[in-house]
Amino acid sequence: MQKLFRSRFGWFYLLTGIILINLLFSRVNSRYDMTSEKRFTLTAPVKRMLGRVHDQVNIDILLEGNLKSGLRKLRNSTEAILQEFNEYAGGNIHYRLIDPVADGDDSSRALILDSLARMGIQPMTQVAQSKKGEEQSQRIVIPAAIVKYKERELSVDLLKGVQRSREGQSPEQLYVNAEDLLEYKFASAIDKLITDTLPAIGYLMGNGEPLDFRVYSLIQYLRENYRFGMVRLDSVPVIPAQLNALIMVKPLLKFSDDEKRKLDQFVMRGGSLICMIDNLYAETDSLQKGRETLAYDRGLNLDDLLFHYGVRINQDLVEDMQCASINLVVGTQGGKPQFQLLPWPYYPLLDGNPSSGITKNLDPVFSKFTNSIDTVKAPGIRKTILLQTSPNARTVSTPALISLETIKTASDPKAFQQSDIPVGVLLEGKFQSLYANRMSTALSDSLADLYQQPFLKSGEKNARIIVCADGDLVMNELSERGPLPLGFSKDINYTFANAEFLSNCLDYSVNPSGVLEARSKDFSLRLLDPEKTEDERSFWQFINIVVPLGVVMICGLVFQYIRKRKYNTPS
Repeated sequence: MQKLFRSRFGWFYLLTGIILINLLFSRVNSRYDMTSEKRFTLTAPVKRMLGRVHDQVNIDILLEGNLKSGLRKLRNSTEAILQEFNEYAGGNIHYRLIDPVADGDDSSRALILDSLARMGIQPMTQVAQSKKGEEQSQRIVIPAAIVKYKERELSVDLLKGVQRSREGQSPEQLYVNAEDLLEYKFASAIDKLITDTLPAIGYLMGNGEPLDFRVYSLIQYLRENYRFGMVRLDSVPVIPAQLNALIMVKPLLKFSDDEKRKLDQFVMRGGSLICMIDNLYAETDSLQKGRETLAYDRGLNLDDLLFHYGVRINQDLVEDMQCASINLVVGTQGGKPQFQLLPWPYYPLLDGNPSSGITKNLDPVFSKFTNSIDTVKAPGIRKTILLQTSPNARTVSTPALISLETIKTASDPKAFQQSDIPVGVLLEGKFQSLYANRMSTALSDSLADLYQQPFLKSGEKNARIIVCADGDLVMNELSERGPLPLGFSKDINYTFANAEFLSNCLDYSVNPSGVLEARSKDFSLRLLDPEKTEDERSFWQFINIVVPLGVVMICGLVFQYIRKRKYNTPS
């Protein structure tokens, strides 16, 4: 080795070897994920989806500029996940960081923000200070991205629907929760852009289901993301076989056996069914006419069908201390009514199941006059709770008198002793038909001969049924100007995660790619304590700057001392 370095070309050979090794390893992209939560490992469905990307996907990340630590880490994590995407997409994922409102005057910024708002992107105001005690500054930041593929594009709001920081948690927890969902959000957007044939979803009609501005957001979302059509259950002989899913929203009229048989056979053939049902008649409009109203059974006649599948919607109402507030008249002043925001236990804010991809890291879901749900025995059916109340809730049996006097006990924990009452349930498996021994030979032959849909006594494919005991979960509130965003409460001026819950339910029901599995991933950020960081700043600066220099100097002195002793010869 010493002869090599002393030769004329020794150092040249060494340098050439190092360059060749670096070139070799630059072409080999592999790493071992040593994190306990597999933070840097993409889920298998996402890898398969990225393998179908055969053209360039361009992504504009709008989160750029001078950002606070939480947003900066969110931006860095976004870059990291897209770099990982690029490895599995054959180099077809291209992204850039931009700040669309960094330059330009106020009018141009307003125009840009208005354009982004139409795409569903909501900016936020960042308040920051360079150092403790200095004056705070404000700037607009846009935690979002725009994904483009060929002539199509979709927006990705990085914070939309993300579970907010809970009491006792750091405000930075919001960005930790947002990072959990980055893989799913970008994978879902890319999957929708590259998929040529969209799933088909039918909106059930014929039993008093709404078809007005109250379901504006739902219908709009179905039209934009799926093949969509109306299905009049009371008049079609069979449900069309090309439909992948049906959604039932707040029916008001009784279902006949013939209508239930059509739903039953749709499920037997592997179709997905999403039911948003109000078992009881209980409406805010009735309450506004007086101080109280009576909740009673709608008589929908769906109990036997749902019970056979493994779920029962109870004849009760849920009250919860974790609830939305409503504006109530508490007096008059100068002849004008005086309003006050008061908690209304009949408007529970429902928590999602953290172990389900549909509801993991989801902000609370806004509900109104909700019933409780029980699961019952159904062989071969897997049941997963999706939505539930807080640990401080209770149920009120019917017929129930809904009174504004309930507000007086809304803040008394002793009155709310029930915990985690189920309100939404997912059922999966091969279901058994309710009509297995109740079909006449003539009707069975008619189904097979005329409509090419032979009667099935049991499911031939795995099916999925989502049952939520509140139709208002997917319905808009209305204002004088029209429908408000889904999940928006005009009383408290806040948008809950109803839209995200709906989109996740639909995606899980019909998307064969399985990218929703990415929502189930967990990972933790080890955040620094800001107060401790400020207090110990000098100490850690000394450790990171002075100590390494001191070690280098000591090593140099020791080396020189040893060399001097070794090579100095006594005179």
